[in-house]
Amino acid sequence: MADRRHLHRDRPVRRVESDSTHTPTFTNNPREVANATTPRSVLPNSPPMNLVNGLHFNNIRGDIYGGLTAAVVALPLALAMGVSSGAGPIAGVYGAIFVGLFSALFGGTPAQVSGPTGPMTVVMAMIFTQYTAMFPDNPAHGAALAFGVVVLGGLFQIGLGLLKVGKFIELVPHPVISGFMSGIGVIIILLQIAPLLGQESPASPLRAMQAVPGLLDDIQQEALALGLITLAIVYLVPALLPRLNKVIPAPLLALVIVTTGMLLLSPDSQAPVLGTIPSGMPALQLPAFDLLLLPGMIKSALTLAALGAIDSLLTSLVADNITRSHHKSDRELIGQGIGNTVAGLFGGLPGAGATMRTVVNIKAGGSTPISGALHSLILLAIILGAGGLASHIPKAVLAGILIKVGTDIIDWNYLKRLRHIPLSGVVKMLTVLLLTVFVDLMIAVATGMIMASLLFMKDMVELQMKSISTVTDPDQAETPLSQDERAIIKAAGGDILLYHLAGPMSFGAAKEMSRRLAQFDQYRALILDLSDVARLDYTSSRALDDMIYDAQSTGRQVFLVGGNAQVENLLEKQGVLDRLQAGHRHAERLAALRQASNQLRPDA
Repeated sequence: MADRRHLHRDRPVRRVESDSTHTPTFTNNPREVANATTPRSVLPNSPPMNLVNGLHFNNIRGDIYGGLTAAVVALPLALAMGVSSGAGPIAGVYGAIFVGLFSALFGGTPAQVSGPTGPMTVVMAMIFTQYTAMFPDNPAHGAALAFGVVVLGGLFQIGLGLLKVGKFIELVPHPVISGFMSGIGVIIILLQIAPLLGQESPASPLRAMQAVPGLLDDIQQEALALGLITLAIVYLVPALLPRLNKVIPAPLLALVIVTTGMLLLSPDSQAPVLGTIPSGMPALQLPAFDLLLLPGMIKSALTLAALGAIDSLLTSLVADNITRSHHKSDRELIGQGIGNTVAGLFGGLPGAGATMRTVVNIKAGGSTPISGALHSLILLAIILGAGGLASHIPKAVLAGILIKVGTDIIDWNYLKRLRHIPLSGVVKMLTVLLLTVFVDLMIAVATGMIMASLLFMKDMVELQMKSISTVTDPDQAETPLSQDERAIIKAAGGDILLYHLAGPMSFGAAKEMSRRLAQFDQYRALILDLSDVARLDYTSSRALDDMIYDAQSTGRQVFLVGGNAQVENLLEKQGVLDRLQAGHRHAERLAALRQASNQLRPDA
């Protein structure tokens, strides 16, 4: 989710950012994004789709400037996320290079820029720590296992795209995504407190919270000063100097100013720095796989794949809103999967579509995959030519940048509206948030989806119950009746019970269907009116079968009205229609009422 914040209509879009540098110029609010004015160069007439989705050469100038601007924004974030993951700053840059390049070439959102994002980095940090801790005497093997998980995650993403599950991402309700993204933001902030104070960060958010009292007793003063200056720049420049922020994004400005200031004013500073960063072309690093660890690796890979899918497609929705276009969700998943697979093979962090980088790219004029690919090539050129300079960057500076990322990811818009949001939505959001921070990311999302599904089913069942009406007295009928129908029911004096169903009937309503009928015991003929039933499932068909059997076993006549092709086909397969006497099925309700009246008259 790279950075995304406000997501959608209980509904998904919204989103939080992944890159975080929020400014008045670049909004995280999807509604604001949707209303943004788009430069004409962003909306060229694209030719038919080819190997590279959305590729054309009618916007070269805009794509070059967009790619350059996105690279400037991406560099400090990639370095910071690499450090935060535990894999090292170069891993973050490699992730930005490979995920950005291959997702641009093979993805389904032309203007999207991809790379390491806050949520993906949080998960990767947990994975990297887990596997390196397993092999303290051979950390290189642990790292190879961690990047093996990245490769598997990329392959799973490709599989999700081939299975065409992209459209289902939009079914995740807003409170679930809001809680998840806010939880990710809290995790990022908690994990950066220690580096901001000049110390090593604990491996988990809970431990980071527990370590705060001890950290406050052992603050590295220079690191804290550098971190506070960084925080001042990344928060104040976008608010007070938006024009400057548009030219030089605040994270890059902070990185350059604070690092340069430290080197000039305090060359002997004891504040922790990045240290040696490899230079040269990325080298292939074959990942490792262990059969005994494979189940856990698969679980972690599925977490990366699912998170990357949600993160990327939410950014795609933001890009659609700005460019007034439509992304190809399944193709986007395949492109992201290819990028993550290659990144894992070269020791790069996994990534996803990054909201802020994407918005920056589009605002700067980028509209085709050229800009996303160029952003990656520029990062590669920077590493090849200036990797040594990055070694002097203080870790506290990157911690300050990531704290800004964390606060931008938190869904403040949703939190501000808590008093006006239904209690069920608030409970879902807070449950997912707490589970995300203190338990497990996938458990959090799964729990949120289960809660949402149960609440949705409850609402649907209530609607289905309202669609059931029983009529023995036409003067109190909720179901519209013709004059002839009213006359027949009235003349029957309660001997005819009209049981009318409407809409889709599901398993949730089956028990109530039977219970509602059991409340009547004075009728002699039952009219089951299915003419307005759109759909039945197996459980509701069995409920109808029980209703017919119970009525017939007490000597009552049962007549069936209507039923579309799906309904009739299901009832026939389940043998329900076989219970009816010959001639007791009718296409029209009036015909069934007349027959029931005629058969009751001799016994009147």
